[in-house]
Amino acid sequence: MQALTLLLALLLLTWAGFALGRSRSLAVAGSHSSSLHSLPGHYGLYSALWFLLPALAIFCLWIVSRGMFVDGAVLDVLPEELKGDPGRLGLILGEVERIAIGQSAGDPTHPSLIRAAEVHNSTTSMLFWGMCVLSIAAGTAGFVLARGRISTEFRARNQVEKVIRITMLVCACIAIFTTVGIVLSLIFETIRFFGKPEVSALEFFFGLNWSPQTALRADQVGSTGAFGAVPLFAGTMLITVIAMLVAVPVGLFSAIYLTEFAAPKVRATVKPLMEVLAGVPTVVYGFFAALTVAPQVRGWGSALGLDVASESALAAGVVMGVMIIPFVSSLSDDVINAVPQSLRDGSAALGATKSETIIQVIFPAALPGIVGAILLAVSRAVGETMIVVMAAGLAANLTINPLEAVTTVTVQIVTLLVGDQEFDSAKTLAAFALGLMLFFVTLALNVVAFRVVRKYREKYD
Repeated sequence: MQALTLLLALLLLTWAGFALGRSRSLAVAGSHSSSLHSLPGHYGLYSALWFLLPALAIFCLWIVSRGMFVDGAVLDVLPEELKGDPGRLGLILGEVERIAIGQSAGDPTHPSLIRAAEVHNSTTSMLFWGMCVLSIAAGTAGFVLARGRISTEFRARNQVEKVIRITMLVCACIAIFTTVGIVLSLIFETIRFFGKPEVSALEFFFGLNWSPQTALRADQVGSTGAFGAVPLFAGTMLITVIAMLVAVPVGLFSAIYLTEFAAPKVRATVKPLMEVLAGVPTVVYGFFAALTVAPQVRGWGSALGLDVASESALAAGVVMGVMIIPFVSSLSDDVINAVPQSLRDGSAALGATKSETIIQVIFPAALPGIVGAILLAVSRAVGETMIVVMAAGLAANLTINPLEAVTTVTVQIVTLLVGDQEFDSAKTLAAFALGLMLFFVTLALNVVAFRVVRKYREKYD
């Protein structure tokens, strides 16, 4: 709450800096505002940025470093018997923080924790107010410097545009570094997973039995674990295929209808309604699959004399296909709309019917974009979790029967990381290996989609 209040105060002061910088430029120009190199608003933005950026730099530095200073102050007052065990130190610091903010579940386990909580609060408060003074002082100094540089010849617009370019570059670098960090974290944890004595890379990629339960301690009775991931890959592909069998025809045909046949009023009504499906939370689809579709599928199967599991790949795949329809439909709609009207007119001039024009002219011209849309939808289906958890089950069955219960890679990742886990066991580290495999699969699909669109797309004048 304190940080939010400070941010609001900084924004108000930034607005004040903008107003003062703009008025300063008008005062310098006098009655001849056209003599300014840049618009008065550029001078205001220049002054505001010189206040905001130094203040934000101090604020970000405080956010990053406050934990280190607070933990150091707390450790100074803790007795040696509490600091002796490094494994418990994190738990002790967490308990001190809960006591400090009044969320402790009971009486402290050690009387010194109350004193440590007091030190925690006092240090946090001192750092916060010190940061407030430093950030406002740094912003004020920057504003004074910027205001002093305002003159009729000063190129404020160039400076503001330079800051905007640097900001966009930093945002792009953040996205890239985040991706690199995710990949590296997956790779390092996967290497640790395959370094475990009970794990074999050959078994992981080609094994047919998935049972990751392992004993956490040497004196504990438990399984040694089986990490054959083929059933997970097979279940993922089975549900994805079922989903695409639903999503591709419905999405593609609806896009063709809305683009080529529907009246403008119908298109303006139906297309937004279809795209609402993309905004429905996946957990809602999961409820729909578990409470409506799965019982209906089981009832139809019983009527036909088929043995249908209460949680089946068919139910999960059908609902997932409904969820993906807007992806296929919207992207295909945009691609078909991009085909020039001259091709349609030329086909009609040659005597082709509407359906012949769509099949022989429009569809081939839009095919690369449609293929790209389908591959992107496949990536979305491969990464889906909630629908499979609620409708397909957790059983790692190696089967191609859509009426049986299966599981997917994403579901197992969730299962392995739920609850209190030790991040040094093969069971937990298996989630990172599965995540790395899933990352490369979706990356490959996206690369293929990009190359297909890039290689076969048509360019029209």
